[in-house]
Amino acid sequence: MEPGNLTGVSEFLLLGFSEGPELQPLVFGLFLSMYLITVLGNLIIILAVGSDSHLHTPMYFFLTNLSFVDIGSTSTIIPKMLTNIQTQRKVITYEGCLSQIYFFILFAGLDVYLLTVMAYDRFVAICHPLHYTVIMNHWLCGLLALVSWVISILHSLLESLMVLQLSFCTEVEIPHFFCELNQMIQLACSNTFLNNMVMYFAIMLLAGGPFFGILYSYYKIVSFICGISSAQGKHKAFSTCASHLSVVSLFYCTSLGVYLSSAATQSSHASAVASVMYTVVTPMLNPFIYSLRNRDIKRALMRLCGMAALKGSIVQG
Repeated sequence: MEPGNLTGVSEFLLLGFSEGPELQPLVFGLFLSMYLITVLGNLIIILAVGSDSHLHTPMYFFLTNLSFVDIGSTSTIIPKMLTNIQTQRKVITYEGCLSQIYFFILFAGLDVYLLTVMAYDRFVAICHPLHYTVIMNHWLCGLLALVSWVISILHSLLESLMVLQLSFCTEVEIPHFFCELNQMIQLACSNTFLNNMVMYFAIMLLAGGPFFGILYSYYKIVSFICGISSAQGKHKAFSTCASHLSVVSLFYCTSLGVYLSSAATQSSHASAVASVMYTVVTPMLNPFIYSLRNRDIKRALMRLCGMAALKGSIVQG
């Protein structure tokens, strides 16, 4: 059968990691464990912030949004991957593939914008502490969150509609464990010049812009901290942004590492393995970073555990 455009492609094959059948139970158990830890850890962060009135501040408002986004991003990918391993089928429908592309781009964009907004929040808190409550008021926080959602929704909708315009050949194997936008574009038989231009322009504008915004915020923060005379003051100022800086470093280092390594090796299998870092590992580690490096979260978690234990004793009584 000669390759040709198929306007009615109904299924794609997700090749995943192409491991042998004997390793599939290990892969299934590993990813199931990471998924459950991610969902549970981020849900605990959301419950801890929601249950403690002392944490109803801009910083923790954006943190709960970030936790929700991390749950959404992993839920877009991992359940389908686990289902394919369990059923020993690597099939995903055309509609399911488009849904994965849409929601993954949506949540990835939200990750970037929320981290940028949180960097601005830390900049105001450290460099303008006396005006913090005036600048970071409820109206501005809601507006920043709304703008982040609107931009992410419009961007993911644009990319998904661009994929809809593509036609695919008889080769419908995706060398990845989810429908990644770049892999889909490479599979197309039709002209993909416009798709590539939109994708690269969006990366430069919608990802590069926030990245430089984060760098500028931390440049101003570091400059301000260096001007503090007391060592105790420096430590206190740095501790207020240590958790966020750790999450930003983890997110951007893993993302850049994946794309640089995949560009260097040109191996789809290596790219799929490396992508696990920012699609699964980073959302799993975020709750631990915030809970281990943040006293307020620790207190809220202890209070939440105490309330749960008290309710349990009352029920038993």
